[in-house]
Amino acid sequence: MPKVTTELEGGVLTITLADPDNRNALGSQLVTELVTALDRADTDDDVRVVVLTNEGHVFCAGVDLSERTSGDATPAAADPAQIFKRIMTSPKPFVGRIAGHAVAGGTGLAAAMDISIAVDDAKFGFTEVRIGAVPAIISTVCLPKMRRAEAADAMLRGKRFLAPEAARLGLINRAVAREHLDGAVGDVVEDLLLGGPNALAATKRLLARLPTMPPDEAIAWTQEVSSAAFESAEGQEGMTAYLEKRLPSWAPESET
Repeated sequence: MPKVTTELEGGVLTITLADPDNRNALGSQLVTELVTALDRADTDDDVRVVVLTNEGHVFCAGVDLSERTSGDATPAAADPAQIFKRIMTSPKPFVGRIAGHAVAGGTGLAAAMDISIAVDDAKFGFTEVRIGAVPAIISTVCLPKMRRAEAADAMLRGKRFLAPEAARLGLINRAVAREHLDGAVGDVVEDLLLGGPNALAATKRLLARLPTMPPDEAIAWTQEVSSAAFESAEGQEGMTAYLEKRLPSWAPESET
């Protein structure tokens, strides 16, 4: 049985972690199938936005501890970093529909999304230290979103906390009541579909690179990015559509 399923509709690729019996842990099969889904997201021009969600009451429980203790883990399962890197470097925007608990590596997976919305009763946490492990890999996606003092408190104590606290810490964007989850995710997706595909990809690069660049280099690079966008076919179409008071060609037909 597949542990990851995909569905493409209206430019939105929904990737679902579908191994609820194992709490959607990042085991060999699930990670391999997730990488395949990410390949499709990056290479299929029909995919405009990616939504990552889950079956069951757990979004993701982190690495598969049964594989780690049995010696059955493959390199794919042993390196969830590839998943985080693929999501962050993908030209497509990723939206997390967090419909369950997300602890340890699951917290990292939620934080790797461009925009994440979780049900307000979902639990998060850096629980690694309580089993003698370290939140090392997930720190690469979590620490840039957190104040150091709050990161130290969360990671060293290993306590679980609810989604509203995860939002306050910057790990996700917001927490909503379960009955409002689909509406909140839908609003985000609708907005993303109105953005130019190339502009969205460039903006993701901007968000990733700019904080690490010296000021002079940042100014020079952003001038190049801005000029390239305005001069591109996509930019010209967007400006023309604005002046003609119509939606651009990439906007969903239902919006016209």
